[in-house]
Amino acid sequence: MPAVGGTLVFTVFLVVVLGLAVQGAFVTRVQISRTFHRQARLEQAQIQLEELRRLQIDEENAVRGFTITRDPFYRQQYLVAVADFGRRLAEIRTALQSEHLTGAIERLRWYQLAQRAWRAEVAVPLLDYPNLPFPETAKRSKFYADYEARIADEIRTILATRSAYLARSTQEQINRTLYVRAFWLLLFGVLAILFNAYRSRTSRELEEERSITQVLQRAFRSEHVPLPNSDVGSAYAAASSHLAVGGDVFDVYRLSESLALILIADVSGKGVDAAVLTAFIKFTMRGIALRRRDPGAMLSEFNGAFAYTVSNPYLFVSMFVGILDTERLSLRYASAGHDSAFIRRADGVEQLEVTGPILGVMEEQFESRVLQLADGDVIVLATDGLTEARDRHGDMLEGKGAMDLIAQANPQPQRLADELAARVRAVAGNRMRDDLAILAIRVHAKGTAQ
Repeated sequence: MPAVGGTLVFTVFLVVVLGLAVQGAFVTRVQISRTFHRQARLEQAQIQLEELRRLQIDEENAVRGFTITRDPFYRQQYLVAVADFGRRLAEIRTALQSEHLTGAIERLRWYQLAQRAWRAEVAVPLLDYPNLPFPETAKRSKFYADYEARIADEIRTILATRSAYLARSTQEQINRTLYVRAFWLLLFGVLAILFNAYRSRTSRELEEERSITQVLQRAFRSEHVPLPNSDVGSAYAAASSHLAVGGDVFDVYRLSESLALILIADVSGKGVDAAVLTAFIKFTMRGIALRRRDPGAMLSEFNGAFAYTVSNPYLFVSMFVGILDTERLSLRYASAGHDSAFIRRADGVEQLEVTGPILGVMEEQFESRVLQLADGDVIVLATDGLTEARDRHGDMLEGKGAMDLIAQANPQPQRLADELAARVRAVAGNRMRDDLAILAIRVHAKGTAQ
């Protein structure tokens, strides 16, 4: 009986300890989940802040467009941007209040006051009297733009500091849980197995969620749409080194039934500034393409906007922009220092020439070129992860090596993009130094089977 009683007591003890361990694990999971939720909320606030900056640019572009064209369309665009600006501002304020970030809330109020002042002193007068002296209004506009940029940087710093604190707090919670339960894990093997299994499963779930998030973010940053008389494919190969997020971006945007904007760009450097600039490139170029059809003029306008918008002197952009006519099978393009652009024809591959300097360095005019396409021709655009890929001996592929790989790849655009990314990784020995984005478009005559 004592043995039975001891066994029963020990069994009950094991069950109690197991219950406490499981309960502790669930409590920890809830705490970590809450911390992750707060981090996600801060990340969303950072995204909303960048959207707020984009809306500010939209307001400035709309006012500038109205003073140039007197088109009421730009006045309406200005009002839409103002309305969206207020809504986005309220969302950011709510997120900051939930974290009790009084310093950031106060700076956000300064930002709002500065934007109101800009509207009152610059936007409204120009919309009412478009012929106002430009130098004075431009100087005032730049003053407010610089001031708002400094405030936005301060808010970013506050958000990043709080996010880092939450990350440390999460790690401390995990470590504390491990230390408290270490003794029980040593005594009860079954608890160790259960705990490790639970921890492994949780880690896998978190890794899967992280991977899905990265894929969704990449899909948002780099996308393409179906085009008539064309097949479109794309691929992305991340660098093997543990570097920050890069600035590779491409876009395919339909402008009409037969015209489409195609672009690929590579931002110098890495990190938040480079990643945010990719969104600026994408949406700014779309806006310009709706008003212009000459790629050289589009690059010139973007270069001017870049100088006013980006204050970091170490950021510059190489970009290839084209207007693809899927009915006439022609490509009108301009290249701002972007040499990773190719055309694959039935008789070989040729590299498209650069027609101007990189963006963000100097004010230059960009020339446009017209390229007549034939049935089955494939346009291949890539970032410098292609031509600057190095083999195990340190030699770069450059244009010749890239053209050889393109010529050997499958002509179907998606397979071509996938094979090209895989072969570049193989050449580099799975140690790519830079991210690689690839966009491939094959055109075919109207009525020809794809």
